[in-house]
Amino acid sequence: MGKLLSTESVTITVVVEARIPSSFSLWECQCTEDIELAREWAAIDQNGGFVNSYELEDEALNILELNKDFDVLHWIAILLNNRKVRYSSPIEKRGAEYILKNYLIDTSSFDVIIGYRADDSYFTFSRAFLSNTITLEQISHAMKYGDLGYQVFIKSKKAFERLAFKGADPVDGNMYFLNRKSRDLNAREAYRKLLEIEDNNGIYLNELIRRGGKI
Repeated sequence: MGKLLSTESVTITVVVEARIPSSFSLWECQCTEDIELAREWAAIDQNGGFVNSYELEDEALNILELNKDFDVLHWIAILLNNRKVRYSSPIEKRGAEYILKNYLIDTSSFDVIIGYRADDSYFTFSRAFLSNTITLEQISHAMKYGDLGYQVFIKSKKAFERLAFKGADPVDGNMYFLNRKSRDLNAREAYRKLLEIEDNNGIYLNELIRRGGKI
């Protein structure tokens, strides 16, 4: 029996938003082990949505846990490699190119990837680091602010075939949309306070580049 990806040791949860696209696949969904977090993700507005629950048989699957096996720089590299970015300055662009060149992981052999959710709040933290607005130490702490959650990415056909559907439940938008907004606002407020602090002892990306990546 394989490990079950769940905080309650039963399922992973796939978010299905209220407005379901006509072309739908599991790879387009966001997966999490936390059912309450999944309900918030599904509630993009007060209309609510749905969550589907699956059991994942993970025996013989190659699973990458970014937050355990690597640091935040590797997560940023994967984020940049999978998201279109319009850079706001040459400094930000140079920082992104350095991160991609030196910290991008080859994920081709993995069936499942677990890491920080790549939402707008986390992306804002990353861009601030690339622009030398916050330090490496600050972004490492910022990723924990607001408890925005981890995302489980079902990457390979092999992993997809090991999912067993367990059920689907509607989400109360009146409740979980407010929870979603509150979680995001907490993260943004923590980020705003972070910008007010000058970290004289931390390492900015420009300094990391000058050191040749040595922390």
